[in-house]
Amino acid sequence: MPEGDTVYRAARTLDAALAGARLTGCDLRVPRYATVDLSGETVHEVASRGKHLLIRVGEASIHSHLKMEGAWQLSRPGTAWRRPAFRARAVLATAEWVAVGFDLGLLEVLPLAEESARLDYLGPDLLGPDWDAAEAVRRIRSRPERAVAVALADQSNLAGLGNEYVNELCFLRGLLPTRPVGEVPDVPALVALARRLIFFNRDRTDRVTTGDTRRGARSWVFGRDGLPCRRCGTRIERGRLGRSELELRDTFWCPHCQT
Repeated sequence: MPEGDTVYRAARTLDAALAGARLTGCDLRVPRYATVDLSGETVHEVASRGKHLLIRVGEASIHSHLKMEGAWQLSRPGTAWRRPAFRARAVLATAEWVAVGFDLGLLEVLPLAEESARLDYLGPDLLGPDWDAAEAVRRIRSRPERAVAVALADQSNLAGLGNEYVNELCFLRGLLPTRPVGEVPDVPALVALARRLIFFNRDRTDRVTTGDTRRGARSWVFGRDGLPCRRCGTRIERGRLGRSELELRDTFWCPHCQT
């Protein structure tokens, strides 16, 4: 499931392959940008901001969001892609590489000068060079009535956490996902742990929150409904929670360890 660490790794990989190279081909397969051709322009860099990926080319920024199924993949010119071509939304070619964005939840082209304004709503980036823990805490606390899981998942509070991290963080801090932010005893500690967890996983393809890298042992509660809690043996529960009926996400918790 793409979260901030996944996008960070994708941006780093793309940057190593594309930065400084001139595009020899540009095929954006969404109607609004189908006529945009950045061929001949130089790729300055590829960067991430939370769950957003930014390919800066010439005077433009190709902005994408992976959502649930998206991925950027690299291949050599003339070699087969790892997903069907009909699922490609962006194809960027250089002399040495072809970068293909598959199943992208969002794809748009922005003037480079407008990129910052477009993403200004995002909170501090957990993996960004300008990470600001105090600002993230301030934003989370600004709505004390919100469920803590909803506050952590809100990208305008802090950018990069997805549903897996949110559920694991709530468990590690002993918080029911539905507990109001105003009743969380130590929001700074919660934010600090979020930073440590995602930073620890930024170089891993298999996300680990338990410290145990064995298959089936990497998470505390996420996706483990009906199974015994790794700490106390109580059956893990599952529910749905979100900012609205349209944004409900699965939640997982231990009724004994989380209150």
